[in-house]
Amino acid sequence: MSEPVQTPPTFPRRIFSGIQPSGGLTLGNYLGALKRFVEKQDEGIETIYCLVDMHAITVWQDPVKLRQQTREAAAGFIAAGIDPRRSILFNQSQVTAHVELAWIFNCIARMGWMSRMTQFKDKAGKNSENVSLGLFAYPSLMAADIMAYKATDVPVGEDQKQHLELCRDIAIKFNNDYKVDYFPIVEPLIEGVATRVMSLRDGTKKMSKSDPSDQSRINLTDDADMIANKIRKAKTDTDPLPDSVEGLKDRPEARNLVNIYAALADLAPAKVIQDFAGAQFGTFKPALAELAVAKLSPITGEMTRLMKDPAEIDRILGKGADQADAIARPIVDKVYDIVGMIRSRQV
Repeated sequence: MSEPVQTPPTFPRRIFSGIQPSGGLTLGNYLGALKRFVEKQDEGIETIYCLVDMHAITVWQDPVKLRQQTREAAAGFIAAGIDPRRSILFNQSQVTAHVELAWIFNCIARMGWMSRMTQFKDKAGKNSENVSLGLFAYPSLMAADIMAYKATDVPVGEDQKQHLELCRDIAIKFNNDYKVDYFPIVEPLIEGVATRVMSLRDGTKKMSKSDPSDQSRINLTDDADMIANKIRKAKTDTDPLPDSVEGLKDRPEARNLVNIYAALADLAPAKVIQDFAGAQFGTFKPALAELAVAKLSPITGEMTRLMKDPAEIDRILGKGADQADAIARPIVDKVYDIVGMIRSRQV
């Protein structure tokens, strides 16, 4: 008699994602993450968003600045539209389940998996012997961030896709090693026309808060004049905009500005090209600046208001941490049981 076919468990849909509070939020963070986080919140799916301060200290952080940047990032989430009454918003270090599960996953993951992570190679460069162990093990903690909530979907940029694949590998190996169907195999959510916003000074490089040139990025704390000035000075070529998206193929700066416009306006890049075909950048840039100011200035204003009351931000993060812990604690406690740990007292 044949064995009955085992049906894999189904997991309730739950979204998790986070941002490092290691510097000011940029237009890239907004279009590539925050804007999409808000859209997912509004779809009615359970959403958990985290300021990953434990990840931030994989490289040294000034403690005073880290606290300030964590509060500023929280203000950015809320100002962009994340509602703490509908989404869970917290900072990672307040929920110990993350680091507890990360150690279990450190013992599941393999050195070969970690050493293939291209982001580690990029950040360590030729100095890999002197970087922190935390930077090397970063993807294991990222997997724990996700699996502590049994998240099923993670909005990520293209640069994080490899880490998410490793998260899937860890979940599969855990399930196989312990002969359980405990963790879901998470799916990436990579969507939108500007998931990878590029530098305003070099269209082949990602917009980054670590770039030494402030002109390379638009910060969510920039005022209207600063936003308009940076767009006006953004690097472009001398040709007019083409009459098709294909015409942007070998024009990285032009493509970047068109994609930014499309994402801010919730349009397809093809529609932007249709509207501005043949236009010089002297025409397109003022239109983009006007749109960017209209979309970003309210966020900047709300962030400024929120940052005047850091105690309220701390209260919101603390409440979110309590909500997150209520989900993560039983999940991680069950992991201890699965791997054979004795848990005879309340933690």
